[in-house]
Parts: sequence; structure tokens; C-alpha cells
Amino acid sequence: MTLRILAISLAAILPATAFAAPAEKAATTCPAAPVLPPELADWARAASSKTIYAYGDDLGADWSPLGAARTALPLHKFESLRYGVAPDRKPDVYKFGGMIPIDVKNPGRLVVALDAGAWIDLVRDGVVVKSITHGHGPACSGIRKMVEFDVTHGRYLLQIVNAPTASIHAMALLRD
Repeated sequence: MTLRILAISLAAILPATAFAAPAEKAATTCPAAPVLPPELADWARAASSKTIYAYGDDLGADWSPLGAARTALPLHKFESLRYGVAPDRKPDVYKFGGMIPIDVKNPGRLVVALDAGAWIDLVRDGVVVKSITHGHGPACSGIRKMVEFDVTHGRYLLQIVNAPTASIHAMALLRD
């Protein structure tokens, strides 16, 4: 009987010690104005634009191209979108997307940066341009995703798919 009482007492004590919650990971402290590498310095410069929600909309002068500043882009619900090319990632009906042109003046490496997780396709003349690399931005920069493409002179269409919210910040810059 004493052994049974001892076993019950130990069983009551062990879960509190053996299964204690692990210590929380220390949060990274970011400076108020993070220092960005020179090629990403314009991420600190805010701009805004609009996105195309239906392929076939006039892509003329109305649609400002995405450039080398952190640009706030409103996005659209899935049911109102008509992408020019079927996205490589199946659109989620509960997420958001849109399209915006990118004008490339010289051949080089195009870097597209986003502040949130979303799928992107770069399209030219109805064909998806294969990405070269994927990565994250520098710590504390606010850049969540960076995708690079080899491009030539011309007009491209950036398709944003499955963004978690109805807006996203994006930037496109050309490396030589």
C-alpha cells in the first residue's frame, strides 16, 4: 500500500517537472532604421501603385511599372483575378493576388522583393520566365522573400499569387 501511495505521489509530481514548457527563444532586436546593403537601399523609400486584376486590361500608360522603391500594392480576391498565364502555384480561394508590369531597360538580373510570403511568376510574351534563385532579405529589413530572374530588355508582367492579405509591399531592381 505504501508503495502504491509513493507511485501515485511521484506520478503527480513528474508531469510538472518532466514536461515543463521549453524556454522561449529570445526575440531578435531590430534597430528602428535597419542598415540595408546598397542595392536594397531603396526599400526604405515608400511608394504606392495599383495592380491589374484582369488580364487583358489596358497595360498602357495607366499602369505604373514596379520599380526600385518599396511599393504598396493593393491586391484582389481570387474570384476577381484573371491571370495572363496560369500561375505555377494553384491559387487559394481565400488568398489574394494581382499583376503589375515591370519595365526592363537593360539585360541583367532582376530581383523581386516582397514583404510577405506569396507566389510570384514573371511573364513575358505569354511565357513564364524561370527563376534563378530564391531567398530571404537581410535580417530586420522587412523583406520576407527575394526571387531573381535573368532578363533582357522589354516589358514583363509580375503575377502575385496567394498573398495572405489584401496588400503587399514589393520592389523590383536590376543588377548588372
